[in-house]
Amino acid sequence: QVQLVESGGGLVQAGDSLRLSCAASGRTFRFHTMGWFRQAPGKEREFVAAATWSGGSTDYADSVKGRFTISRDNDKNTLYLQMSSLQLEDTAVYYCAARLNPRPLAVRVYDYWGQGTQVTVSS
Repeated sequence: QVQLVESGGGLVQAGDSLRLSCAASGRTFRFHTMGWFRQAPGKEREFVAAATWSGGSTDYADSVKGRFTISRDNDKNTLYLQMSSLQLEDTAVYYCAARLNPRPLAVRVYDYWGQGTQVTVSS
């Protein structure tokens, strides 16, 4: 059974930086793709970023390009999201997701989800 556990959320001010982590456990295989999504109050969950577990391909939502960076540590089975120049609109619960099957990064279908970590950006 796969478990994804996010951490690193918190309350920050606009312009600050924050790094989220997602630790994967439960099995020793490697995912093909992992990603970050977020859901703000009253809004639908939206895609933030994705990366293949090997090969180095990444994809970002237009709203975070140039500000967020997705990366992974294969040895630690951990996915990261480095967030810079945070804006009020970045306030949301951030979820880590993973899938096993190889699909284009533009496909937003994932097999496993974490419980989420809250990020709140204040002015």
